[in-house]
Formats: sequence, structure tokens, C-alpha cells
Amino acid sequence: MSTKKDLKFEEALSKLEHIVEQMEQGELSLEDSMKKYKEGNELATLCGAKLKEAEKQIKVLKGLDEEEGAQWQEFDS
Repeated sequence: MSTKKDLKFEEALSKLEHIVEQMEQGELSLEDSMKKYKEGNELATLCGAKLKEAEKQIKVLKGLDEEEGAQWQEFDS
């Protein structure tokens, strides 16, 4: 069985969106809402970490311009 860390960004985001939809419907018990909130928080943290890693990779790729030398630029969000 895979863990949350093994999820791809798109999978984690989809699960997070599903949790938000469930919570917005207002039909979950308080206990289930708390569980979903915790799971959603973990998924949001995972998505944030994956985005930060992608930003680092973009910085590296922008630095590989051989003609003009290193072009280190911050990722604009």
C-alpha cells in the first residue's frame, strides 16, 4: 500500500479537492470532519512541498543556458 508521500502532485491535489467537496456538503459528523480536515492538511502540506521541489528544479533548468551563462531566476508564482 502506498503512503501519501508516494502520491504524485495531481493525485494529492485531486484527493484534497474531494475532501473539500465532502466537507462543503456539511453531511459529515464532527468526528469525520476532523479526520478529513487532518487528512486534507497533510495533503495540502504534501502539495506545497512538491511545488517547492518543482521550483528548485526550474531554477536549476534556468541555470543551464550555455550561451548566456547561468540565469538564476526566482520562480514567479
